[in-house]
Amino acid sequence: MSLYKRLHEVQQGAEPGAAPPATAAAAPPAAGGSAGGAQGGLAVAAQAAKAGGTLGARRDPVLDELRQRIHHSLIEELGPVLYDSRLSEEDLRKKVHEQLHAALALERAPLSASDKAQLIQDVSDDILGYGPIDPLLRDDDVSEIMVNGPESVYVERGGKLTKDPVTFVDEAHLRRIIDKIVGQVGRRIDESTPMCDARLPDGSRVNAIISPLTIGGPFLTIRKFKADPLLVDDLIRFGTFDANAARFLQACVVGRLNMVVAGGTGTGKTTTLNVLSSFIPTDERIVTVEDAKELQLHQDHVLCMETRPPNIEGRGQVTIRDLVKNSLRMRPDRIVVGECRAGEALDMLQAMNTGHDGSLTTVHANTPRDTLSRLETLTLMSGFDLPVRAIREQMASAIDVIVQIARLRDGSRRVTHITEVQGMEGDVITLQDIFMFDFAAGVDDSGRYRGVLKPTGIRPKFAEKLTAEGIRLGPETFQPNGGGMVAQ
Repeated sequence: MSLYKRLHEVQQGAEPGAAPPATAAAAPPAAGGSAGGAQGGLAVAAQAAKAGGTLGARRDPVLDELRQRIHHSLIEELGPVLYDSRLSEEDLRKKVHEQLHAALALERAPLSASDKAQLIQDVSDDILGYGPIDPLLRDDDVSEIMVNGPESVYVERGGKLTKDPVTFVDEAHLRRIIDKIVGQVGRRIDESTPMCDARLPDGSRVNAIISPLTIGGPFLTIRKFKADPLLVDDLIRFGTFDANAARFLQACVVGRLNMVVAGGTGTGKTTTLNVLSSFIPTDERIVTVEDAKELQLHQDHVLCMETRPPNIEGRGQVTIRDLVKNSLRMRPDRIVVGECRAGEALDMLQAMNTGHDGSLTTVHANTPRDTLSRLETLTLMSGFDLPVRAIREQMASAIDVIVQIARLRDGSRRVTHITEVQGMEGDVITLQDIFMFDFAAGVDDSGRYRGVLKPTGIRPKFAEKLTAEGIRLGPETFQPNGGGMVAQ
């Protein structure tokens, strides 16, 4: 008999002395905390589901009902204490646990030790953390969390989307979690401003959108970032590119070439930009401009800026374009823009053309040629009526290298092109692929692409510029089985 039926009998006045129906036994919580109890609770739910068939995918419905009742009780009892900045995290956690145990003591639910530990963990996550998505945020295998309403949560693991059994109590519960995330970085979200970009303390990027723009509940999307950012060795191990291409890209960054990282949504543009930025010498002054801070640079001389949305009166907005303009007055050696998505593309091109060599940015585009078309369109969004040829001449002069990234069908993220922008021929910007991904290698039995990023055998024109910077690219760099960079 399920826990739900058992509790129903208690509430209907079953004999107190009657022995409760047998339930699937569960191991006691593991020593060391509530995590083991949470796992034990999941085991109980799974076993009971097999036995009775009346439980949901994750928890017994009565646990959800009890969790909701206790959750609301704690919110009413603690109220402003939850947002009292004078309380340390440890003191707040202690108060929540005291109140939680007191609320559980008043319940008549015949909970096992495992179920009780599971309930305590769930409610603690709701009150102190980010609710049901807390375990997903702690799971290193999860790279993205997509909440499509209180009862629909999807995650990305290994490049593949799957539905997760976790749910929120209701829409109000999800709104409280969104408000908590947004409030931590001084942003706001309400009916007047129903969209917001924010970030978690670990740097993970958050996008939230609420009613009246959504149907079916608030939507929350979290792009997770590791506490320790991925390094070039990690990308080589993942197959994003090989060691030869990594050395070539390092030469381009150290040699102060202007580079654009292009790709679709979720292809790893920001991760790649972060790795490329790590090649910047430590004796240079770096200014980063982003919507929400995501880049994690370890150089000492780094100045990070992020945009600001308008206030409740619609004033005070600071855009990426404003920050790019301001960065030119900060004596930067390098300017790194998280993403060009509007008129700031013109300011970025001008910065690249006016002595700020070695600047980096990202753009949404599917091919190197599309990248130029996209930048051309973004430049026209600046509000200046510029001739198309003038824009193209700016791009041909400013940009040296385009690094194209794609997320393939097997879920892997690969650099598919490293392309040189050579100049103008008539009204057309000429491009030359230096490295290309070998799609002709096919896929293996598991569906994973066998191909790697290979040199095309063509030496770029900017090799002379790198030589002037003290970096010599040997002929082995551009041979399929070679690779090397030698500093003079």
